[in-house]
Amino acid sequence: MGGKKKLGLKQMEKQQDDKAVEDKKKKEEKEKKGPPTKKNTIGVIAPDAKDPKIVAEVKKLGVLTPYAVSTRYGIRISAAKDFLEQLEAVGAVQTVSASHNLKIYKAVA
Repeated sequence: MGGKKKLGLKQMEKQQDDKAVEDKKKKEEKEKKGPPTKKNTIGVIAPDAKDPKIVAEVKKLGVLTPYAVSTRYGIRISAAKDFLEQLEAVGAVQTVSASHNLKIYKAVA
């Protein structure tokens, strides 16, 4: 039997005040966000692996992963994987560690 007991007047007032404060905070957060940020488009074409400028820039990076290359050049991760394989074929990088999910490369000195 039973059920939820009725709230007293003080408890109802407090509940309404708390809800009003929460609504005000949410409204302020929405106003603070400002205009939406511009989305970057991701390219499909990787940079040329034989370009000396690109090779020099890659050699400055310590450890190379597909994710790092992808974010650096704004390309897809699959394109970054292909790019790293091309760099390895040219001899600019070498594989440090490899699994079926991820390959880690380092620049050849």
